[in-house]
Amino acid sequence: MISRYAGALVRAFLVVIAITLPSVMLRDVGADTAQIVALVGLFGGALTFFEYGSVYPGLIEFRDAPPLNRIRFGALFGIVLILTLLASVENDPSTLNRFIEALAGTLGRALDFPYSPVRLLVLVLPGDASPGQVEQLRAAGAAAYTIALGVLMYFVLYMRLARWPITRGGFNVWVNLPTFDPTSGGDVVERLRRDAWFNVALGFLLPFLVPGILKLISIGLTPVSLTSAHTMIWTVTAWAFLPTSLILRGIAMGRIASMIEEKRRASHLQDEYQPA
Repeated sequence: MISRYAGALVRAFLVVIAITLPSVMLRDVGADTAQIVALVGLFGGALTFFEYGSVYPGLIEFRDAPPLNRIRFGALFGIVLILTLLASVENDPSTLNRFIEALAGTLGRALDFPYSPVRLLVLVLPGDASPGQVEQLRAAGAAAYTIALGVLMYFVLYMRLARWPITRGGFNVWVNLPTFDPTSGGDVVERLRRDAWFNVALGFLLPFLVPGILKLISIGLTPVSLTSAHTMIWTVTAWAFLPTSLILRGIAMGRIASMIEEKRRASHLQDEYQPA
């Protein structure tokens, strides 16, 4: 019990750090924004602590199937950190910040081709945006998208090489998929695969759809301003992280469906070759 609470406390602390990192590192964050971010960070930390400190399942999926959620958090923290360093170049032109800016700018120019997610993200900016704003958003989008692709490739390789999620034993569907009811009707394997394909497809389409939705909101309701560094960081983070999280969930659910199907096949073969 002590180790479970200690682990939950460490996870909660890391979540608070990830959420409050931009408001701590950036200098142009107002007092009201800092207070709101602090409240959101405390809420996220409390939710993480109670989820991982509890024995029973809650809202967080794959809680007992590491390192999926660690990979998710690593992707979120990496994106937020890199975008924060990019946004702080103007006020803090250190060697590290300049290097990240140059690398992200190179990635931005490489990924900014017609109909690419980075190009669509840049088109969200209004027509009167300055070249500096365009370059900053392009670099931020390219850096976040590159991190997301790297995380996806890492998880797929880990899943294949380490035989995830049975590396540490069995897989408890009740704890790791609390929102999935295997008794609600229909074949479990088919439902898992359907959910897996839906998550992967939605995660693939979101980087293309979100910029269009933001553009429609700017035209129809109120302009979406990404001139604020804090707003830009969290907008680009959501644009890159949410699709990545959905694709990771889809890949994981597809893997579980394959495991269940393999166990069924092995059980059928064993029944066939049992002596009468």
